[in-house]
Order: sequence, then structure tokens, then C-alpha cells
Amino acid sequence: MALGETVSGRLAIGVGCRRECSAATIVALVTETCTGLDRTDARLFTLEAKHAEPGLHEAAALLDLPMIFLPLGALNAALPGVSIRSARVEQAVGVASVAEAAALAGAGAGARLLVSRRVSAGATCAIARSMDDDPA
Repeated sequence: MALGETVSGRLAIGVGCRRECSAATIVALVTETCTGLDRTDARLFTLEAKHAEPGLHEAAALLDLPMIFLPLGALNAALPGVSIRSARVEQAVGVASVAEAAALAGAGAGARLLVSRRVSAGATCAIARSMDDDPA
């Protein structure tokens, strides 16, 4: 998959993390956040500035899910749909939400949050899906 690719119609799991966050921390949080959801067609999404974080790559491998790194502009474009913003995160990485914005951007047009940001020691996770997939 290409850098910045979005996948409409699939579960989009947004992940944020502090520098050098362990794969175990990320895997535990993603697993907990996805409880009860079908991860068959899921993809992990995060900010492209996190590409050098080994914990993200290792977590994706352990979860057997593709990790897609999105450009800052894609996350900023998704900000109207986020429920939680952080001035500290915005100052550090240039966007006020990583997990929620990455999930929304990854899910594509018409996305909505299924699970708002969850936090653990060093990582965040949120889940979105395109509203086009909503059976309601």
C-alpha cells in the first residue's frame, strides 16, 4: 500500500504513540479497543512523521495488519470530526489529534468515529468507519 493511501469501507484503526513506545503497549491497546469488532479488513493508520517508530512496525506485524502512514495534511483535514484535541500534541507533531484524525482520514469520505480516543501508557487508539458502511 502506498504512503497516504486511504481505505474506504474498512475498519480504520488510528494509532498515536510517544517516541519509543513498545509494540506490546500498542498491541494491547489496539486489541482492547477493537474488542467486539471484526478486524478482518482492518488497517492501522498513523501520522507519517511516526514512520521511524519501530514499535509501530512491530505492532502491525504482531497484529497482522497493514500500517499506513498518512501525511499531516490528511490528519488536519479530518480534524472537524474528532472529539478530543490536545494542544500539547498539536505543538509536538502539528495536529491536535493523531489517533482519531488518523482513523477518520484512513476511513475516507463520510467517516465517523466508532470508538473515540482510548489512552494507555504511551499510546492512543481510535476507530472509524465510513458512514457508507453503516447498515442503519
